[in-house]
Order: sequence, then structure tokens, then C-alpha cells
Amino acid sequence: MLTSKAFWGRGYTKGGMAKAADFLSQEYFKIGLLPMNDSYKQDFKFPVNTFPGKMLIEINGKKLTPGKDFIVNNESPSINKKADLKKIDSTRFQALPNLEVLLKDKLTWSVASELSTQTSIQINKKNFKEIPKTININIESKFISDFKASNICGFLKGTKYPDSILLITAHYDHLGGMGSETYFPGANDNAAGVATLLSLAKYYAKNPQPYSIGFICFAAEEAGLLGSRYFVENPKVELSKIKFLINLDLVGTGESGMTVVNASVYPKAFALLNEINVEQKLISKINPRGKAANSDHYFFTEKGVPAFFFYTQGGITAYHDVFDKPETLPLTEYNDLFKLIISFNKRMMK
Repeated sequence: MLTSKAFWGRGYTKGGMAKAADFLSQEYFKIGLLPMNDSYKQDFKFPVNTFPGKMLIEINGKKLTPGKDFIVNNESPSINKKADLKKIDSTRFQALPNLEVLLKDKLTWSVASELSTQTSIQINKKNFKEIPKTININIESKFISDFKASNICGFLKGTKYPDSILLITAHYDHLGGMGSETYFPGANDNAAGVATLLSLAKYYAKNPQPYSIGFICFAAEEAGLLGSRYFVENPKVELSKIKFLINLDLVGTGESGMTVVNASVYPKAFALLNEINVEQKLISKINPRGKAANSDHYFFTEKGVPAFFFYTQGGITAYHDVFDKPETLPLTEYNDLFKLIISFNKRMMK
């Protein structure tokens, strides 16, 4: 559902992120989660560059397909030009002072919160074998200075120690769309993490726990961890009450095991996680990693909240491209990861 065309990459055009936020709020309600501070939504605003309309590139008179054959640099402004291309080196070609073409092995898109004066087009050199000589470009960008997004926050009240909270988090936003016909589904990044979070919420709703269990789906992770930073700066629960946080991002594979960020920061908790994994024969390998500002756990850790960030490895290599689709996502360790989190949280409540 989250990867469907209706949600348009859970991003910045066609109301994609807002539609996903509404969907998740409805899911929280159906599951029976209580809103944090009377509302599931925590609204905030930030600047973002978007591409709502025209997305035409012709190289040597050949029309290229957005996402598959080319991507436009995320900071690029609108541009409508025809120009000759001058070779700078084997992978770089200059058309105008503010327009360049780059040949790449892999197209990887992102989100920009600034608008550049330079337009850069990346072309998949596996699909386009010719030397670029001419370009016809018509791209529409729209800079939004106050884009509105919402973190989706809910919890289940603990039966014995309601002021102690175990938190499960996952970002629900992705890259959105590039033009009016191309969107980035974001199956592994991070529909898989959100699906795991919702499954855990359903389990805990049916199996009340001594501690309160909180669930946050963050917005604007792809724009620079903005949603989690906003929550930490404007917490809906006291951060000191969060006894442990598990953040899920890129958890749709697992053939090669999983990695735990902050393993070296919290060695006792990591030892416990490994102990459970060996006992229950779940994940083939759990790799330890140190501190890293690479997902939504980071700002919590900086404020003293114990946190792990889980991501799986192996399987598909699609990342920040149009090929991160649900039909190619193996979900190899989905059930085992679910069991590992349930068992770890159970031990943390003793």
C-alpha cells in the first residue's frame, strides 16, 4: 500500500507524504494506539525543492526515460533550453555555464532543501552508449519554503510501569516523484520498516506489556533526519522516560544478516540481543557498528536516549532509485526480525 502510485513515493508532490500520514493515522486508530498528547500527528515545516511537472530530456535527439535513463540533480531550478554539449572528460559534458551532463553507473536520487543556480543531469551510461553531443531540456522545479509534514506518534499504555517507555520508530517518507509521471516507490526504504512497526503495534495491542510501548513514523528522514530532530527538540513524551529505542530502516532483506548501529555504544544491550538471537536461531549474523548519524535514532542518542538502529543486508541492491519496488523485495528475515524485537523488548522490561 505505502509503495502504491496513490502515495507517489510518500514525498513532496501530488500530496504523497500527506496521504501517507493520513493512512498511518487511520492504521494507528484501527490498531488501538493512543495518540501522544491528544493527536497522532506532530506537524512541522521545512524548505524543499520539488519537481511537479515537466521532465523532458533529449540527448542526441533521443528522448530519455526519467528515473531509468536519467535523474536531475535535486537542487536544480527550472530550465527550458536546447544546447550543444562540450566534452570536459570521459564522464562530464558541459552545455551552458549552468547546465552539465554526467555519465553514471548508478542513478541515486535524494531530497534537497536548497535551490541551486546550476542544473546537473545524470545519465545511466549502461542505457545510453553514445557520446552526448546535444541536449534538449525542459524541467519544471518548484521550491517550497514551508513544506508541511507530520510525524505520526502513538502508544500503548503499560500495565505496570506506564511511565517507562520502549519506543519503536521508522521513517515513512521517501523521495516522492520526479516529474508528473515518475515516482520512487521506496519499498525497502522504508515501507518495510513501517510495515514491521505496524505489525509490532498489532502484536502489542493484543498483548499488553508492563511498560508503555510507543510507535513513531517519522517524516522528512530523507531530507536530513528532520522529523526525528523536530521530535527530540519538541518531544511528545519525556525523553528520560524512554528506556530503549529501536529504529527500523532498510529491513526488507537479510540474506547476509543484519547490522546494529550503536552496538559499541551499548555493549550490554548488544550482548543481550546476540544472546537471544543465538538461543532462538533467528538471524544468520548480527554485525556490530558504532555510532552513526545515518537514521532517526541519532538525535535521540545525542540526548542520552539508549537506541539501536537495525538494518538488514543482502538481496536487492536497489537504493534511492525507481527499482526499490515491493515485487522485488524478498523480506527474507521479516518474521525473524519481528521475533527478535519482541524477545529483546521482553528482556528489557525485566
